[in-house]
Amino acid sequence: MNKLGLLPKILIAILLGIAVGSISPEWLVAGLATFSGLFGNFLGFAIPLIIIGFIAPGIGELGRGAGRLLGVTTGLAYLSTIIAGLLAYMAATLLYPHILQTGGLVNSFANPEESLLEPFFKVDMPPVFGVMTALLLAFTLGLGAAVIKGQALQKVMVDFREIIEKLISAVIIPLLPYHILCVFANLAYGGQVTMILSVFAKVFVMIIVLHVLYLTIQYLIAGQIAHKNPLAMLKNMLPAYFTAVGTQSSAAAIPVTLRQTKLNGVSGKVADFVIPLCATIHLSGSTITLVSCSMAVMLLSGIPITLGMMFPFILMLGITMIAAPGVPGGAVMAALGLLESMLGFDTTLTSLMIALYIAQDSFGTACNVTGDGAIAVITDRISKTESA
Repeated sequence: MNKLGLLPKILIAILLGIAVGSISPEWLVAGLATFSGLFGNFLGFAIPLIIIGFIAPGIGELGRGAGRLLGVTTGLAYLSTIIAGLLAYMAATLLYPHILQTGGLVNSFANPEESLLEPFFKVDMPPVFGVMTALLLAFTLGLGAAVIKGQALQKVMVDFREIIEKLISAVIIPLLPYHILCVFANLAYGGQVTMILSVFAKVFVMIIVLHVLYLTIQYLIAGQIAHKNPLAMLKNMLPAYFTAVGTQSSAAAIPVTLRQTKLNGVSGKVADFVIPLCATIHLSGSTITLVSCSMAVMLLSGIPITLGMMFPFILMLGITMIAAPGVPGGAVMAALGLLESMLGFDTTLTSLMIALYIAQDSFGTACNVTGDGAIAVITDRISKTESA
């Protein structure tokens, strides 16, 4: 079991949760709910720490880059991420009312507040500070370190990031499948699981289609700007795509992405700078996935969805996922604070979101990595134009 990747573990946990919840007595499901409640509270405690651990050192490191090349790359990556989020919002707005049941998560029950079993006991684990305080503190520390070129402060922030990455990889990620199992057992006990699995399938298909569409758009634009064949460039990037599918990590795919990007005619200097940088700041595929999944969960829960709510969420996603760790599920972990503070997710909705996201995390990562090649092509063209 330990040799399995996170995705197989999550899928096994979902199936086991459904089986256990369908045949188990109330006391056993309530016991499982107790574990998921404790884990959910611990996750709530960790969210502000995760935000500071990811964002502060990420911004500090960006401030030490290679001047204009850094600015161009960062701007393109952020713009690409925002456009990806808006594309997902438009697709979900058009399609979800026709393929998903609004309020389906609560409409199945006469008394929605009693739909899930309560845990035997609860242990409050209040965070050190709120999510918005964590965001503001992370921006202040990161920008401050970049401005004053504070080596000592930057080292402390990088060390703190390593602690948070260890917390995620050694505690949160290993316990996550058990948390998902407990949540789905509770959902199965309440009779909601069929509807939720149907949602998973529909959302999964839509997200994959959006990934392919957005990669096509990225390379059409890159081809137009660089006067190159977009389909040939996209074909050259396929090894990077499938490497990312297998590893579920942008960082792990960097060597292959770098090699294939150079095959597309990008200069070595630009490729060597842009690809490692984009592995941490260009998350268009993950943004498509997070926006699509969050809107599906909101629709099922009867939470109103407006552009005024989602656009700030998309803008913040492009920042909070900076330097998300190279572990499966890193992007959704970095986004938990936004889901809670900006979209009003509770523990159950967060758990559904994590399961829905991780079920196709590898494809989002593959979209990120493949899109990095398009950013490199555009940056290389801009760099050559300016130096001409």
